[in-house]
Amino acid sequence: MGLAIGRGVEDTANGHVEDDGVVRKFATGATRSSGDGKADYEGFLSPQVIVRFGEYMMKHQYQADGSLRDSDNWQKGIPRDQYIKSMFRHYVDLWNLHRADKQGAEVEIGDVEEALCALLFNVQGYLYEYLNDR
Repeated sequence: MGLAIGRGVEDTANGHVEDDGVVRKFATGATRSSGDGKADYEGFLSPQVIVRFGEYMMKHQYQADGSLRDSDNWQKGIPRDQYIKSMFRHYVDLWNLHRADKQGAEVEIGDVEEALCALLFNVQGYLYEYLNDR
């Protein structure tokens, strides 16, 4: 696990923080338990990526027949074999775009983002199913 605050002294947007590994003390006088051993999810994720992925997911909520599926539809269960097949197709798309870009071809930014978001969806879905199968 990562450290949220860690030991020592840190200046934050909310003021001075001291963390002795047991208690965090804030400049205001407020206290909390230490940040040691607590995952820093805010630091692990990028809001830009989350927003772009959300846009991708909203676009793909519409099915071929025009109906709108629920945002959490994928959590009902998709076989890992389907995720890996889709993941591979989107990886090949990204690989081709990467190669084309390296060779100086004009590559649409949106195409790269779509391939990356598709990969992220499939990686997340595969991990979700894997964790549920354990």
